[in-house]
Amino acid sequence: MNPAKRAEELRTQLNHHSDLYYNEDAPSISDGEYDALVQELKTIEAEHPELITTDSPTQKVGGIAKRAVGVLVPHRVPMLSMQDLFSREEVEHFVEDCWEKLGRDITFLVETKIDGLSMALRYEKGKLVTALTRGDGRNFGEDVTANAREIKDVATRLKHSPEYLEVRGEVYMTNEAFVAVNERQELLGKKTFANPRNCAAGTLRQLDAAVTKERNLSFFVFNIQDIQGKELSSHEEAYEYLKDCGITVIANYFACKTQEEIWNAIKAIGEMRGTLPYDIDGAVIKVNDLAARSQLKDTAKNAGYQVAYKYPPERKETKLLNIELSVGRTGKITPTAVFEPIRLCGTTVSRCTLHNQDYISSLGICLGSTLLIEKSGEVIPKCVGEVPEKRPEGAQPFKIPMTCPVCGEPAVREDTADIKCTNLNCPAQLERLIGHFVARDSMDIKGIGAVYVHDLIHEGYLQDVADIFTLYRHRDKLIEKGIIGKEKNTDKLLGMIEVAKKNPPSRLLTGLGISNVGKSAAQALMNHFGTFEALEAATEEDLLAVRDIGPISARCVFTYFRQVRNRCMIGKLKEAGVNMAQEILSVPAEDLPLSGQTVVITGTLPGMSREEATQLITRNGGNVTGSVSKKTSFLLAGVASGSKLIKAQQLGIPVLSLEELQEKLSGPHP
Repeated sequence: MNPAKRAEELRTQLNHHSDLYYNEDAPSISDGEYDALVQELKTIEAEHPELITTDSPTQKVGGIAKRAVGVLVPHRVPMLSMQDLFSREEVEHFVEDCWEKLGRDITFLVETKIDGLSMALRYEKGKLVTALTRGDGRNFGEDVTANAREIKDVATRLKHSPEYLEVRGEVYMTNEAFVAVNERQELLGKKTFANPRNCAAGTLRQLDAAVTKERNLSFFVFNIQDIQGKELSSHEEAYEYLKDCGITVIANYFACKTQEEIWNAIKAIGEMRGTLPYDIDGAVIKVNDLAARSQLKDTAKNAGYQVAYKYPPERKETKLLNIELSVGRTGKITPTAVFEPIRLCGTTVSRCTLHNQDYISSLGICLGSTLLIEKSGEVIPKCVGEVPEKRPEGAQPFKIPMTCPVCGEPAVREDTADIKCTNLNCPAQLERLIGHFVARDSMDIKGIGAVYVHDLIHEGYLQDVADIFTLYRHRDKLIEKGIIGKEKNTDKLLGMIEVAKKNPPSRLLTGLGISNVGKSAAQALMNHFGTFEALEAATEEDLLAVRDIGPISARCVFTYFRQVRNRCMIGKLKEAGVNMAQEILSVPAEDLPLSGQTVVITGTLPGMSREEATQLITRNGGNVTGSVSKKTSFLLAGVASGSKLIKAQQLGIPVLSLEELQEKLSGPHP
């Protein structure tokens, strides 16, 4: 292929993947695949220097400063990246080059390269004043000070007070914290994160600092960017000084003088992979002498005094012994390969996920196959293939049975690669379903947290959502066992459950967790049918006649009410006194003042909750959505409106106050 054409293709691909990684926190290829594309482009540019462009991914840091999330802060010191090296020869070349320019008396530090998100902290007279992300690396970063203060490793006041100090470090998430966050995401019915790095990056950019605190981020400092009022001679000395100030610095580093010591340190860090409580994606080799660094020229993208060694993936063969099937809290059936134990990156592994049926089929995995298991910078091993010549004679690719391995009920495959259990009350799904049922957008029963839900199920008090409304029968036992707390807490929660019985039936329908039936669809269904009894009796044709209900939602609702176990549970809810009827709108939907209009709500409305405003809009024929687009009819804006108001103004979408909306609804209509 023509070098110029291939270089342009590579630049387009790399810019796309760089944007996904740095700005969207949602990479679609592995680090190894990205590095391979970078290396190919570097090779072309080395052979054809005339093809190098100033905006080439080889010449700039990957991120951009995002105005939508935080205030932009100018960089005082560039937050540059590092050149990636992939062989011992490249490392030795870097060291020799440093010796040639600086003399052989200099030393180096070799340290772990944490897989996280860069952040700089600025201290004035010992007090944290600003925290910012790398952004574009040279010009601007995002102000994330409020979130940084919620990270336990970030010192807000120093034990010693230099006039000014700016440090740079890595925000990351331990594997334990990552598992906890994804478990909570599943319980709330939200999308899980792909890996700790994505989760850490997304969390640091949260608009709500309480979310940052809840997710338990961690932070290491790995460099002093600028310091006034203190003289330091080496990076190693700087670490000791920072520790004395109360700053958390990187945990594993080695001082080295020779090529052999440097390579042994790289190998030692490599052997740590899989044993550390967090992910690393390489080893950093940096010049230890601070004054000497200024003699090493930076590029537009990379700092000259340091490089990053990237470990090659380690891959081994092993025999597949079994494929275990488990059911997650969303009902997804996940296959897990169980194989003969092997050592990879310093740890023994004997299991890895096979994701879904498409993944199994694409690799041709059969029971008894010889698998290729790979592990690189990530802690989690992955299956990258099987060895066809070692496949058992006559073996066929494994098929996931279309029945739930936990409850035995049928499983279905919808529009995704996932196969799911259809029984919402399956023991494997119950925690997640109840978490959804009591959530703010559903029955809004405050006080039933994830821990309480787990314990109530474990003790046998909850077997479906209807059992929530009979917990009062077990009051004395609950107090005696302390599951919810002492008498005061238990009675408070039981009181909230009693109040929730009076909720509009649309909340109840939302809480049942029927596939493709969210808040808006539930409201539309109850406005149309009025009672659960009428909804249960509806045919698919009846359901399709409801505004905003499509074929998939209609099929899901119809199927849900045809299942005996669900009808029994609805009967229990009715017997418990839960509200299951509302007044049907007497005015035809097309004659309502907001008929066919899509509305977005933002900010705090004076004298009206977000839920009440939603009901006001839907009662008048409107549809409430969560995001502003060209299809939005108008934005209902309250106090402290944020990015939605800005976007609406940019798109020219009308903005109404609550008072203006009420005037609109009280006036004459066509």
